[in-house]
Amino acid sequence: MKAVVLGGTAGIGRAVAQRLATRGDRVFLLGRNADDLERSAADLTARHPHQERAGWALCDLDDPVSFGAALDAADRALAQFDAVIVTAAMFATQDALESDPELTRRLTTTNFANTVTFCEHARTRLLARGGGWLTVVSSVAGDRGRKPVGIYGASKAGVSAYLEALDHKYRASGLWALCVKPGFVKTAMTAGLKPPPFAGEPDGVARDIVHAMDRKRPLIYTPGIWRLVMLVIKHLPRVVMRKIEF
Repeated sequence: MKAVVLGGTAGIGRAVAQRLATRGDRVFLLGRNADDLERSAADLTARHPHQERAGWALCDLDDPVSFGAALDAADRALAQFDAVIVTAAMFATQDALESDPELTRRLTTTNFANTVTFCEHARTRLLARGGGWLTVVSSVAGDRGRKPVGIYGASKAGVSAYLEALDHKYRASGLWALCVKPGFVKTAMTAGLKPPPFAGEPDGVARDIVHAMDRKRPLIYTPGIWRLVMLVIKHLPRVVMRKIEF
């Protein structure tokens, strides 16, 4: 693969980039902090000196104007990428979002509207060259309206529906859209929160992502136990959901 990773300087994105580079895939990093990007690209290059130097470009999900130029830079560096992986997103607690309408606007815009806009830029390019991989990290929080993650979950539910529609419409044209639904993952984004049962680690999630991309799967839960957990949650009646805090 010639992969572009948006969010590749930390957490899941960094772990995905490392896994791809380790097996010989070329990687181009996108993110919003130049220093972080430079350090991450240098680290990838040092770990894999047999490969070309890892490249990077600035791209901020809060700023859709940056999307086209960032993907142009990736195309030049990779001589046309064939995979785009989006791990960047915003997170805030339900209490924080309910008390701050501006934070709610920013999170829902970044996680849904801007993520879809970025993916549309990528989709157009991939289809024009015969297809490729479009992988986006959503969340189990989008599977059901739940009290502790109502607003964040709504933003992820929209992304999940969008990716399912892409799979339905464009798989026959060679676009392999993968929706990744992690449970709680121990990253900087969740720092300070108490990990629930079945909490995942970035490297384990990255392993599952790369495995699913290789097999051109449209949907995964990771860690895998979350598929069973959410199957139960999705079938609980509303009267039960109103009483529990999950």
